[in-house]
Amino acid sequence: MTAAIISGAETGRRPAIAPDGSPVLDVVIPVYNEETDLEPCIRGLHAHLAEQFPYPFRITVADNASTDGTLRVAERLSREFDDVEVRHLEEKGRGRALRAVWSTSDAPVLAYMDVDLSTDLAALGPLVAPLLSGHSDLAIGSRLARGARVVRGPKREFISRCYNLILRGTLAARFSDAQCGFKAIRADVAERLLPHIQDTGWFFDTELLVLAQKAGLRIHEVPVDWVDDPDSSVNIVATATADLKGIARLTKATLTGQIPISGLREQLGRAPIQVRAPGVAPSLVRQLVRFAAVGVASTIAYLVLFLLLRTFTGAQVANLVALLVTAIGNTALNRRLTFGIRGREGAGLHQFQGLIVFGLGLALTSGALALLHTMTAPGLPLEITALVLANLAATVLRFLLLRGWVFRRRTATEMES
Repeated sequence: MTAAIISGAETGRRPAIAPDGSPVLDVVIPVYNEETDLEPCIRGLHAHLAEQFPYPFRITVADNASTDGTLRVAERLSREFDDVEVRHLEEKGRGRALRAVWSTSDAPVLAYMDVDLSTDLAALGPLVAPLLSGHSDLAIGSRLARGARVVRGPKREFISRCYNLILRGTLAARFSDAQCGFKAIRADVAERLLPHIQDTGWFFDTELLVLAQKAGLRIHEVPVDWVDDPDSSVNIVATATADLKGIARLTKATLTGQIPISGLREQLGRAPIQVRAPGVAPSLVRQLVRFAAVGVASTIAYLVLFLLLRTFTGAQVANLVALLVTAIGNTALNRRLTFGIRGREGAGLHQFQGLIVFGLGLALTSGALALLHTMTAPGLPLEITALVLANLAATVLRFLLLRGWVFRRRTATEMES
């Protein structure tokens, strides 16, 4: 029987095919006072897309309240090229510009790049290809990924690497480069994520990627050739300060549940996948977490029973009865919660095998008590300490036997049905 992959909800992701005449790709160029760089950027980008991109496209210049001649240049270019449009915003902010264009675009794939074209346009095809095919949800150019070729000063290199290390430490980011101005996203994904992004400036990129990662989306990274623009007008200190404030806000929002991550996962169909295939066990990490939870509950129940029984019986008898009762409950809970087996079929065999595992655990704990009593005359605290340590060893042995013996054959049978 072939394996079945079940993802919590159907995503409906298909290759990005737009209606006849509509652009498949919308590339946004956010600009503020870029009258010198804008025209060569648009001409170079348009020529590249016209020659290399096989589908209809649009280039959108998003003017962020420029005070020089940027808007006039953009409007002149839009009159010259049918597939160049202009959006003028009254307020500054790269994030604000991207939100304004992306949220109203009719293209199924949305992208943006910086006007200085620091990133080699040869990476544009690999950037959008996995989005066009429906394989990935977002794509980013990375200057820090293996294979990237970067020319920039040591100061910017140091700041960039430190920033990404901070993201890994505070927000558990798994993407390598949050700040590269070369990104693309599927429009259906943007529609879900944009309402939850607060930043309107440079931190917009980081917030988008963190939300995407936490929502379980697939982020494709493209190593790029990148040459630093020495005339860049970005204020590094102000940007770094804003980024740190954004990290603090985003960390708080994710910890307090202000951002509905589980809701986003459900809407986007990115719940953790479950694999059902003969002989393939469920996720080891998930099993360990659930086994540990059952183990904690069993240990507490065991200690309570032992203490109650120890008041009127010997240590060995109290240990035997407490361990037997909790072993039966432990096997039943692990059968259902840890290894996902439902129904009564095979339950008796599992309990019998569980009792064998229990016997091994009893041998460990009883042996620890016997050894303790041969060495000294222990009090109750020392007995409990020895039992807890012996139970830890018994717990490791129990997990290995439950996973590899007791439930192994049954799990395969269950998954075939």
